Amino acid sequence: MPRSVIKGDMVVVIAGDDKGRVGEVLRVDSKLDKVLVQGVNRVYKHLRPSRQHPQGGRIQKEMPIHISNVLPVDPKTNQPTRVGFRINADGSKERVAGKSGESLGTVRKSR
Repeated sequence: MPRSVIKGDMVVVIAGDDKGRVGEVLRVDSKLDKVLVQGVNRVYKHLRPSRQHPQGGRIQKEMPIHISNVLPVDPKTNQPTRVGFRINADGSKERVAGKSGESLGTVRKSR
């Protein structure tokens, strides 16, 4: 199944506690349908003292959210948009923004 969100995309969170926040996709997990978005769904992780963290303490880190809770940002309007796919004349496949038709990048090169 093609993914509407890939690493490096700017996305808007459309559901959950962080609704309305914008961030860059750091990682996509296709098997679990999860994405890791910079600055979204931050939690505290409590660390016991170790060699790497001699003081121990708490660190803040991002946790993955479900891919259905984010939408890519349309580069033309800076609004969240659904994603469509278009096959060009040379055989390459690209992602396009739903209403504006603006290209979001190629998925596959021509064969």
